[in-house]
Amino acid sequence: MSKKEVPGQGVHAGLLQKTPTGIQGLDEITRGGLPRGRPTLVCGGAGCGKTMLAAEFLVRGATEFNEPGVFMMFEENADELTTNMRSLGFDLDKLRRQKKIALDFVRVERSEIEETGEYDLEGLFIRLAHAIESVGAKRVVLDTIEALFAGLPNHAILRAELRRLFRWLKDRGMTAVITGERGETSLTRYGLEEYVADCVILLDHRIVDQVSTRRLRVVKYRGSAHGTNEYPFLIGEQGLSVLPITSMRLDHQATSQRVSTGIPRLDTMLGGQGVYRGSSVLVTGSPGTGKSSVGASFVHAACARGERALLFAYEESPSQLMRNMRSIGIELEPWVKKGLLQIHASRPTLQGLEQHLALMHAAVMRSKPDVVVVDPISNLTLHTDDSSLKPTLMRLIDFLKQQGITALFTALTGDGSVALAETQIGVSSLMDTWLMLSNLEFNGERTRTIQILKSRGMAHSNQVREFILSDHGVDLVDVYLVDDRVLTGSARLQQEQREKATTELRHRDQDRRLRELASRRKAIDAQIAALQAEATERAGELQFDIERENLEAEGNLQRSKAVAQRREGTAAKKAAAPRTRKASP
Repeated sequence: MSKKEVPGQGVHAGLLQKTPTGIQGLDEITRGGLPRGRPTLVCGGAGCGKTMLAAEFLVRGATEFNEPGVFMMFEENADELTTNMRSLGFDLDKLRRQKKIALDFVRVERSEIEETGEYDLEGLFIRLAHAIESVGAKRVVLDTIEALFAGLPNHAILRAELRRLFRWLKDRGMTAVITGERGETSLTRYGLEEYVADCVILLDHRIVDQVSTRRLRVVKYRGSAHGTNEYPFLIGEQGLSVLPITSMRLDHQATSQRVSTGIPRLDTMLGGQGVYRGSSVLVTGSPGTGKSSVGASFVHAACARGERALLFAYEESPSQLMRNMRSIGIELEPWVKKGLLQIHASRPTLQGLEQHLALMHAAVMRSKPDVVVVDPISNLTLHTDDSSLKPTLMRLIDFLKQQGITALFTALTGDGSVALAETQIGVSSLMDTWLMLSNLEFNGERTRTIQILKSRGMAHSNQVREFILSDHGVDLVDVYLVDDRVLTGSARLQQEQREKATTELRHRDQDRRLRELASRRKAIDAQIAALQAEATERAGELQFDIERENLEAEGNLQRSKAVAQRREGTAAKKAAAPRTRKASP
C-alpha cells in the first residue's frame, strides 16, 4: 500500500482510535480494543494461547467488523494453523476463499543468515505488502517474532530492525498483532520488543497445586486507560473468553420486583413475597442441614414460572442430584428436558478458582438464565483459607447483578455459630439475603432449623424456624412456644401429643356437659309440657264448669220466668171470676 495513512486509521491529533478485537472481555479491559494503526505485542510462554488470540483477532475482524487481515507465520504452516483454528469453530479456508484473510508461511533459515552475515527485512516487506493488497487488509498478525529474528545475534541490529518493522506497519495504518516468546528475566526473549510496541499484552499459563490457569494482563497501553490487573481467560469451543475484573462496578439497576424462593413459608418470613429479583442470596449451614434442597427448590420454582435456570454443582453429578431431589418431591429432570434448566457439574480440582469463574461467565453469557445457583461456593477451592475466594466471588456476584440475574449461593460451614460461618465464607457482607441453616441437638436427636440473618431492603422475620424435608419438598413448621421456649423435633411432637390429648379430654368434658344440659332441657321441656297439659286440662274443666253453671243459671232463669208467667195467668183468672158470677135465687 502506497499511502501512509488510511482514513479512520493511524495516529491523529485527537483521541486515540481503537480497533475492537471481538474477543469477549478483552475489548472491555482495553476500553474499546487495540490501538488502531499501531502494533500490539502479545507475549507469553509456550502453550499460553498467543497464536489463538492473534488468529481470533484476525477472524473476528474479517467476520464481524468487515476488516480483512493477513496472518504471516514463521513456525507453523497454513494447513496446521487452519486445523488448529477449526477446533475453535473458525473456518480459515472459507475466509481465504472469500478473500477476507490471507495466510502466508515464511520459512526463515538461520543457517543461511549465519553464512551470509546479512539480515534485511526488505523481502519481508514486499511479501507482506503483496498479501495486504491482495485482500485489502486492515489487520496484520506476525507469529512469532523470535522465529523471524532467530538468526540475528547482534542486539543492536535486532532493535533497529524491530523499530523498522513497527514503523513500516504504522506508516501503512495496519493494526498489527505480533506474538513473542516470554523471556527468562523479561517480557520477551530479547527484552527489547516491549519498548517499541504501543501496546503489550502478557499471557501466562501457570500451574498451582497441580491446577492449570491461564491469565492475561495488559502491561502497557500508550495513550489509553486500561485495566492493569490479571484476568483469567479460557480457550473454548467459541474461542477466547476473558473475564474482566476491574470493570465490575456498583452501578447495576435495582428492581422492586420479588421472586419466590420455592418455599412458601420462607417467602412469608421474607416479607411475604420472597427475595428481590437480581439480588444475591447466601445459604450457609453445616453438612446435612438441607442447603442443596433449598437451592433445588429455588431453581424448581424459577422453572415453574417459565424462567431459565443455571445450576453449578460441585458435589454431585446431574443424575445423582436429580435422583436425590426426587426423593423429596422436587422433579428437576422435566425442566432439564424442556431446556429451562442446565446443570453444570465438576470437581474443584478440574480447574483453578478463576478458571471456574471464567467458565461460569461463559455459561451465563451463553444460556442467559434468570436464576443461577452455585452449590456450594466453598468447594470452589481446596483450601479453606484461600484469600482469592472472596474477590473471585465478588466479581461473580457483581457480574450476575449487572445481568439482572437472581443468584443463590450455598456454603458449607462448621456446626454452630454465625461467627464461624463468617470466617469460613467471608462473603456474607456481599450478599443481600443471608439464610443460616443449623442442626440443633436436643433430646438425643438433630433437628433442622432456619433463620434469616439479614435481608436488605425488606421486613423479615427474626424467628428461628424448624423445617422438614418431606415427600412434598421443603416446608417450614410453625413456631412452637412453651414456657418461653421454642420446641423442635420430638420434643415438639410430644408436646403436640400432650396438648392433643388435653384438648381431646377437654372436648369430651364439654360434650358431657352439653349432653347433661340437653337432658336437663329435655326434662324441663317435659315438665313444661306436663304443666301445660295439666293447665289445658284444668282450663277445659273450668270451661265446662262455667258452661254448666251458665246452663244451670239459664235453666233457673227460664224456670223462674215460666213460674212467673204461670203465676200471672192464675191471678188474672182469679180477678175476672167475680164479674161473671150471677146472684143466687
